[in-house]
This record gives sequence, C-alpha cells and structure tokens, in this order.
Amino acid sequence: MLLGAAKMLQEHRNDLQGTIVLIFQPAEEGGGGAKKMLDAGALDNVDAIFALHVSTKFPIGVVASRPGPILAATSFFEAVINGKGGHAALPQHTVDPILAASNVIVSLQHLVSREADPLDSQVVSIGKFQGGGAFNVIPDSVTIGGTFRTFSKESFVQLKQRIEEVITKQASVQRCNAKVIFHENSSYPVCFNNKELHEHFRKVAGEMLGVQNVVEAVANMGGEDFAFFSEVIPGLFFFLGMKNETQGPLQSGHSPYYTVNEDVFPYGAALQASLATTYLSENPPKHTSPPEGSFHDEL
Repeated sequence: MLLGAAKMLQEHRNDLQGTIVLIFQPAEEGGGGAKKMLDAGALDNVDAIFALHVSTKFPIGVVASRPGPILAATSFFEAVINGKGGHAALPQHTVDPILAASNVIVSLQHLVSREADPLDSQVVSIGKFQGGGAFNVIPDSVTIGGTFRTFSKESFVQLKQRIEEVITKQASVQRCNAKVIFHENSSYPVCFNNKELHEHFRKVAGEMLGVQNVVEAVANMGGEDFAFFSEVIPGLFFFLGMKNETQGPLQSGHSPYYTVNEDVFPYGAALQASLATTYLSENPPKHTSPPEGSFHDEL
C-alpha cells in the first residue's frame, strides 16, 4: 500500500507543497524498529506521521481510529525462581519452586484486581511456565514469563515495580529466591493519536469513503511500536477494514491461517497519499529542505 502511495505521489511530485517521507520499517514485531529508525535520524525534520493497520474487524471501505491513546504501553518479563529439587515423595527435603511460582502467578493477578484503579485499564498475563521434566521429581528451578500493559506511563512504571516486588517477595515466602528480567528491547510506549491529526484524518477519510464509513475505534491493550514515532512526532494511527462477508471469515493477524484481502490495497494507498498531500497543503512545512546532496539515504 505504501508503494502504491509512492507511485501516486511520484506522479504528482511537482504539485507537492513540501516533503513526504515513506517509512519501510523493519522489526515491527518485538524488535523496536521504530526506535532504531528514530535513533538513526530517519525522521529528522518530520512534522507529522500517519500509519495504518489492516483489520479483520471492519468491512472493506471502513476505517477506524480515535484521538488520544489507542493502543497500550507494553512490556515482557521473565523470572527464574530457584529452590532445591528432590524426589516428589520426599517434599520435606526440597524447597519447591513450582509451589512458589504458582503462588507468584496468583499474587500477580491481584495487582490489577486489587491495586489498580478500575477505570485505569491494566493487564498482567503469564504465558510461560517451565519447570521440571518428570512426574516424580521436584525441580531446582522454574521459569515463568509474561506481559504487562497499561494506558499511562505512570501506571506502567508502578506496575513494573510491583511485578518485581511480588515475584521476589512471594518467592521468599516459599523459601525460594527469584531473579526478574524485563525485556526492555520489547517495551513499547502508549500509542497516542494527536487530536488535530485525528480531525484531519476524519475529514480526509470522510471525503474519500463517506462519513458513515469513518468510525470511532475502541482502544485495546495491544501494543504497536508506531508508538515510538507518535511519542516524539504528532502522529495518527488508524485501522483499515478488509472484511468481505462474501469471501468468508478472515482470521486474526496473529493466526497461522491469516490471509490478506488484497482488494483493500487501493484504499490504503489512496488514503496514505491523500492524508499526506492534504496535510502539506493545509500546514506549510516547519522545516526547510536540506541542501542538495545532504539528505539521509539508507542505501
């Protein structure tokens, strides 16, 4: 879709009232490619940024977004809980890390249900539990891992601190010790949509698709590393529907049976091109173009 937008923009390059940067970003899933692009200076002098994400929730020809937070701040963690292994028939001679890990997992769920404001959405989920390989042996250690997500930086910092406290102290109650590792390279900030850019998006998309096909998105606890861009540049992230009931149901983006409805490509290409060109026409660039030959070239 971005290549399609590039083709249209190139054909009208002499009419552009500024510079448009097209981002072909690596490592969106887990690698924090957006942060690396920012650090490399790929978005220096950029005044506004737009991104789309295809969606199986909305029909083709429908787009969805919202002002403010649209996706959560996310991070991952692992914890190694060490005890003392032994035969399961003689638990009194062991320090059971499986029992300790089980108590840790239950206690972590209390962080959201008992400590978080019910109106401040937060999630702590454990998706990994590895320990032992035999039915009758208590292992020396257990590894657990999970994710936590919030919609504010303050809640993110607080939840991270409490996760480490609960794991280490709950393990010590069971005579174990624990080490917690947070995967900083996989941590994303809140994905935040600029209010003015959201209004611009509604206007452009409404003129192109009809106002009835521009809907308000519901914020969800998924993460997106576009958030690194929108943290330092006014940004707008929107969903582009690709559901077509006549072609049968589409699987979600993280399903091994995921397929793309390629009929949506022209919609995305046209929207991206139009969002950029109309923004430039309504907002004269704040930065002047660099001197000839001084531009940033990835090649």
